[in-house]
Amino acid sequence: MAFQKKYLPLFIGAAIAAGIFIGGKLSFRDSPDRLFTTNSKKDKLNRLIDYIEYDYVDDVNTDSIVDVTVNGILDNLDPHSVYIPKEDMQRVTEEMKGDFVGIGVSFYTYKDSIAVIRAIEGGPSAKAGIKGGDRIIFADGDTLFGKNIEDGALVKKLKGPINSKVNLTVYRRGEPELLKFSVKRGHIPIKSVDAYYMLTDKLGYIKVNRFAESTYKEFRKGIQELEASGATEIALDLRGNPGGFLGIAEQIADEFLEDDKLILFTKNKRGDIEESFATSKGDFENGKVYVMIDENSASASEIVAGALQDNDIGTIVGRRSYGKGLVQREMDLGDGSAVRLTVSRYYTPTGRSIQRPYDHGNKDYYDEYFDRITSGELLDPEKIHVDDSLKFVTPGGKIVYGGGGIIPDVFVPIDSGMQNETLSFLLRRGFFGNFVFEELEKDRGRYEGVSRRDFIDSFEVGDDLVFAFQDYLNLRSDSKVTFVAYHDEVKQYIKATLADQLYGNGAFEEVYNQTDIMIEEVVRLSRGEVVEDVEEVDFESGG
Repeated sequence: MAFQKKYLPLFIGAAIAAGIFIGGKLSFRDSPDRLFTTNSKKDKLNRLIDYIEYDYVDDVNTDSIVDVTVNGILDNLDPHSVYIPKEDMQRVTEEMKGDFVGIGVSFYTYKDSIAVIRAIEGGPSAKAGIKGGDRIIFADGDTLFGKNIEDGALVKKLKGPINSKVNLTVYRRGEPELLKFSVKRGHIPIKSVDAYYMLTDKLGYIKVNRFAESTYKEFRKGIQELEASGATEIALDLRGNPGGFLGIAEQIADEFLEDDKLILFTKNKRGDIEESFATSKGDFENGKVYVMIDENSASASEIVAGALQDNDIGTIVGRRSYGKGLVQREMDLGDGSAVRLTVSRYYTPTGRSIQRPYDHGNKDYYDEYFDRITSGELLDPEKIHVDDSLKFVTPGGKIVYGGGGIIPDVFVPIDSGMQNETLSFLLRRGFFGNFVFEELEKDRGRYEGVSRRDFIDSFEVGDDLVFAFQDYLNLRSDSKVTFVAYHDEVKQYIKATLADQLYGNGAFEEVYNQTDIMIEEVVRLSRGEVVEDVEEVDFESGG
């Protein structure tokens, strides 16, 4: 399970509720010269809105009526055609572009003030001297603390044009007076590659959290550094990755495929087919790859996994993926808002669509995740439902299925500790992040001089810290919490969260992965060991 941070990374801006998306190549805006003709159906809708605006008995915000109407129309199409209000467009665009202009800190709102968790290494704030634990209380004289301050408003105060300056007033514990900094705003990357490092002497690990405009560049840098460190095999972690740009997924799949291998094809309502083939420039065509997926790997993640599986390249490890095989294009609505409209379906090289059915409505579609839990599918591959009519065969003779996600070659059940409702709740609500920040506040000096490598390899979280976390929660809850059944999991999350707040740059993943059962099984597969706790998924007889 991916760690859910409570604090708000300023380099990401406000959290984006973008859902699961796959765009066109890179430019997914509608063509500006597209012409639309007026017809009676459109006139009817416009006339109704005019009647409401001019004749309805009460004053009504017609903009909100239009928003509701647009959402209602899209809800009746498919689950992935969505409306983006104009107030959300900037952050949505920044998220998919892969950077924005700001001061470069991650922070969260702590006791009604901006608490800096970490200044991004090499960023404007780090250069100016801002540190983790600082409280930013004024920006250009404007107050940034108080009960009514919202995260969105805080972000807006700290963003601005490139190279513009913002004067910050900061409280730092131990300093007799407030500190003043002049910070020149700059481009802040929104990283889509969370981490890359060596798992063993020959096995490199790389985690991709989404497919943004900057992802391929980040990915290639990671792969090249892993190869320089001796990697001949790659563990590509796409767990929890909701998707992104179609073209970026094609580029990453291309890194592992030989020239002229089919990556995917798309088909629109007119039957037009567009195929995408691998080129000769892949950096890892001769290496071995293990692709890790789970029930939250969707869209562009499934394109990569499907392209490799259908070409008999590497091994897909994990659990059945989300099952999203639709392609959206973003279309401007003329007032700063946009729609992402489904314009085609994509198919893996064997010709299978991995899109789940959605003919029973959006609620049933999104509830399918809970069906997987109750059916036991996340623990037992025999519970995966397959349709023999959607059976396909790869060139190497492997049987694969369409109609509902990518079924892995090697199944790894969900970690039972991660299914615990209490732990899941604590992660969603960000209690680990809050607690660790407060612990660091008590004694940041304890970690000064401790290198990232030494912390990851040698630092141990004591039982006293687990009990302190337990007390921290009990002070904030009506019910009493104990960690008897998952003491070790809590220790690992505390250490990983400490690593993240102290070092960033993938430190969380490197700590957390030390006890990740799917990582452990990939390492065993890489070593050629017999994997006792996982099952090869073989549906040759159907089911």
